[in-house]
Amino acid sequence: MSPKPPENGMEGDDEREEESEEENSEEEEEDEPRLKYQRMGGSVPTLLQSDAASCVAIAERMIALGTHSGSVHILDFLGNQVKEFIAHTAAVNDLCFDIEGEYIASCSDDGSVVISSLFTDERMKFEYHRPMKTIALDPDYVRKSSRRFVTGGLAGHLYFNVKKWIGYRDQVLHSGEGPIHSVKWRASLIAWANDAGVKVYDAANDQRVTFIERPRGSPRPELLLPHLVWQDDTVLVIGWGTSVKIVSIRSNQNKATNGTYKNIQMSSMNQVDIVASFQTTYFISGIAPFGDSLVVLAYIPVEEDGEKDFSSTIPSRQGNAQRPEVRVVTWNNDELATDALPIHGFEHYKAKDYSLAHAPFSGSSYAGGQWAAGDEPLYYIVSPKDVVIAKPRDTEDHIAWLLQHGYHEKALEAVEAGQGRSELLDEVGTRYLDHLIVERKYAEAASLCPKLLRGSASAWERWIFHFAHLRQLPVLVPYIPTENPRLRDTAYEVALVALATNTSFHKDLLSIVKTWPPVIYSALPVISAIEPQLNTSSSTDALKEALAELYVIGGQYEKAFSLYADLMKPDMFDFIDNHDLHDAIREKVAQLMMIDCKRAVPLFIQHRDLISPSDVVSQLRAAKNKCDYRYFLHLYLHSLFEANPMLEGISMTCRIDSFSPSVRFLEIYKEQPEAVAKIRLQYLSWPMLNCLVELYAIMIQKCCFPFFGVVSIIHWKRSISHDLQAIEFVSMQHDDELWEELIKQCLNKPEMVGVLLEHTVGNLDPLYIVNMVPNGLEIPRLRDRLVKIITDYRTETSLRHGCNDILKADCVNLLIKYYKEARRAICLSNEEDEFRTKRDNKNRSSQFAERSMSIRTMEVKSKVRGGTSKKKPAAPTHTQDDLSYYQYDNDDEEDEDEDGNDDARVRCILCTTAAG
Repeated sequence: MSPKPPENGMEGDDEREEESEEENSEEEEEDEPRLKYQRMGGSVPTLLQSDAASCVAIAERMIALGTHSGSVHILDFLGNQVKEFIAHTAAVNDLCFDIEGEYIASCSDDGSVVISSLFTDERMKFEYHRPMKTIALDPDYVRKSSRRFVTGGLAGHLYFNVKKWIGYRDQVLHSGEGPIHSVKWRASLIAWANDAGVKVYDAANDQRVTFIERPRGSPRPELLLPHLVWQDDTVLVIGWGTSVKIVSIRSNQNKATNGTYKNIQMSSMNQVDIVASFQTTYFISGIAPFGDSLVVLAYIPVEEDGEKDFSSTIPSRQGNAQRPEVRVVTWNNDELATDALPIHGFEHYKAKDYSLAHAPFSGSSYAGGQWAAGDEPLYYIVSPKDVVIAKPRDTEDHIAWLLQHGYHEKALEAVEAGQGRSELLDEVGTRYLDHLIVERKYAEAASLCPKLLRGSASAWERWIFHFAHLRQLPVLVPYIPTENPRLRDTAYEVALVALATNTSFHKDLLSIVKTWPPVIYSALPVISAIEPQLNTSSSTDALKEALAELYVIGGQYEKAFSLYADLMKPDMFDFIDNHDLHDAIREKVAQLMMIDCKRAVPLFIQHRDLISPSDVVSQLRAAKNKCDYRYFLHLYLHSLFEANPMLEGISMTCRIDSFSPSVRFLEIYKEQPEAVAKIRLQYLSWPMLNCLVELYAIMIQKCCFPFFGVVSIIHWKRSISHDLQAIEFVSMQHDDELWEELIKQCLNKPEMVGVLLEHTVGNLDPLYIVNMVPNGLEIPRLRDRLVKIITDYRTETSLRHGCNDILKADCVNLLIKYYKEARRAICLSNEEDEFRTKRDNKNRSSQFAERSMSIRTMEVKSKVRGGTSKKKPAAPTHTQDDLSYYQYDNDDEEDEDEDGNDDARVRCILCTTAAG
């Protein structure tokens, strides 16, 4: 596992510190063990309370345990005692089963060898009168009548015992090189170790095969025993002191050998190669094959002066020994795993107090790093007061280790690869999800739920409520199944409410509501959770649409229509027709018009019994800030006139503000000038006629309708009140041609002529009207009206003379002020003073410009007295140069003002008229 950087790291740390941290993390990185261990139970703890174990042997179906008291206990693999042999009077030094596991042989310091049948009462005892240290039965002991075995001890003789016609007979295979410390028999090959080294004998050919010299510098055999084990019929593994050698014995003499091998040839029929050899940093207390690797029981020497003592002297029992270790190494001494064993009383044990045995199952296999099911080898580590069983870790152990060390993803991959029981997926999935939740990786945990929870409804519901408790349910909702399995209604409702209460997931809520089948949940709880949010800041369009969908699911179509209309859904009209919601359109006029005005207008006209034209117009006016309501009003009223021109009350809806000159309205009438002409004037009431007159006037101003249209409307003014409206209308237009047309229309109407005379002051020359009146026309109240005209004229003339006098006095005062200012000296200063002076002059200029602009905006429009009616020329437009009369900054400007003096006259509406 790669080291994780600290969450709150400091920037700019020293590179040396970073390197040391990386090294420490690598050292702390733990490799997965290859073996798993358990202490043997059953009868073993009781047996070792009063006795001490000395050796062990493994058969395919049972275990034999020898003790210091001389007993041999037959146990099953759980440690339960099956049988007991009190075979010796001293410590049992070695045990051996035949390959069938029917006989057990033992040797002891009492000088005896005992072979007992496990299933009969057969028992044989052989006396050698010297302590016997090792024994090996012929693997085919039970099948052959020769009943062969080999044994040896302190006497230094290796006895080969064979049953003859006249009884058992011992043959000495070897002697004279010190005690026999170990002997192992495999097939026809017998290997033994004495003080000189290891020898191999071929019993089938009755000849010695090879000799491997004892490693130099190794402890004396009586202090640290050599260990021999056959890996198969041709490979012998030797562990002695701190040296390991692997010997291959092959019958093919001509086969090429590896250059690194040491060829030791002792017979013409066999070729021996040392295929591997290495030194260890520990004492070897036992060795056994582990597939294509080795299992070594390591005894760690005591360090003296900082160095390990590899001398032949073994530390005595002083309570300072270290724990024994089981190491898995390759033939090149590459360590694959190291496990320290918590052996009882390890502090006081020597290297020779431990022993290692393994079960040589004939069916064992090791392919690709995996043992076949049921063929895993068993290893037994024996100490005086303890027996520990070791066996290879299986897939479930591998997965458990991955979970324990946080490799959840790898554990999941192992389970998915079918390497373990299917039930493991639930455990791995639960622990993986728990790990992600602790790490706050909620989205990743949610994405794995379909794979980990699969079809378990209870598991889904449990995790749904767990996510809800953590307030992280929205991230899980997209993965919740709706079938296979189908969950309880409550689970789905909780999920939808979680989405509704989180603004970030409102779009997901809409998608889920549209996707999930409505039958799996009740819409009412979700609606109750959403409705309070509609008028809050957390309300969104997606939330409203989701609520509308829920209303549809719950059959509340009118509420759904109201939300759809606010959301401007384009399929609203189909929704109205499908659910007969014509009564609901009363409050949604503007929205429907904005969605599709071509479909909305016929709908409103068709159902005007439900929504009156006045309601339509009022709602469109209320929405003037949201849409082009004038355009919508035109479409609606135009269609309404075409449908029924004589509809009562329609004149009340046609007001001039609905036809104000908006850009959109003008574009319509520029494109369709005949639209207004289609309205039949004879059907219009007086209020509507007023509107149409103003409409024509507006269109004349915008040059989008011919002039004669307005003139023709005057023919329909049939009362005094409307004559006054006509005069007021023409006065507002400031158009001489309209005045002439109005006078012509009124000359044959005495009362209208009198009204014109009353309203001419300030607008029209009365003499112009009097000259045009036919002779003999009787005008009502003519004298009073003439008196009023003269009085008004005198009043106006008096006001104009007064204004002229005021203006002349102002001009004289300003001229005197200007003259005084012009006589003053001019100060020549630096650039800063000059800049300040220009800024002050600019401020004064802007003040005069504003005053000139206010004067310039005044215009006078009047008829020429005593002659025909003509348009008054507009007042001349004054530019900034024209107003230089009031500016007196320097001499250059004064010269320019004198040149343009003729055009720079400030004109007042009163004094100009009076001067004329």
